Amino acid sequence: MIVIMLGAQGTGKGTVAGILENGLKIPQISTGDIFRKNIKEKTSLGILAEEYISKGDLVPNEVTVPMVQNRISLEDANEGFILDGFPRTISQAEKLDEMLAKRNLKVDLVVNLITPREEIITRIIDRRVCVNQKCKATYNITLHPSKIQGICDKCGAELIQRKDDMNEESIKNRLEIYDKQTLPLVEYYEKKGILQMEEVSKRINRFGEDVAMSVIKSLKNK
Repeated sequence: MIVIMLGAQGTGKGTVAGILENGLKIPQISTGDIFRKNIKEKTSLGILAEEYISKGDLVPNEVTVPMVQNRISLEDANEGFILDGFPRTISQAEKLDEMLAKRNLKVDLVVNLITPREEIITRIIDRRVCVNQKCKATYNITLHPSKIQGICDKCGAELIQRKDDMNEESIKNRLEIYDKQTLPLVEYYEKKGILQMEEVSKRINRFGEDVAMSVIKSLKNK
């Protein structure tokens, strides 16, 4: 079972993907998490990725595609996976199709999360994430705060604001890039008949649970 999460930054892709990971018992594969881990560890990949991410630019295919290919080939992804942050362009989607076809696999469902643009910047700036990579819980200091400020409810680790979430100009640049390069994926997957649209603006207090249940229901009906 292979699921792709689409949607602009701040729409809750990671949150919904995390709920789906628990419900479907398949791993959430987040390119953002992998990049941030490498940036923190100052690997050559991390240093290169940070140059693009700090400006809000997309990390190029020659870095991203092999990284994803290596990750989805690991044993824990044998029964399927949830992609969060990939593909981001039509060319990446085509590369993914090629990778999967070689293994006689295909994407089962693509979920596009929709949030009014005027809400997104505030959501991103107010976002806080757990530093524990095994937890990866996400909070919003206004809409979904932790019980204790700065502490994850689930594992007790520190909550931080991502570096790339602090700069409003960088956020606006990321959204412009999304509109130009990632939004066309909606039509790409719609033509394949595997696209599911989900409005998340009115449902933020449920924090993605109802969206995840809708996705699971759709997968069961396939």
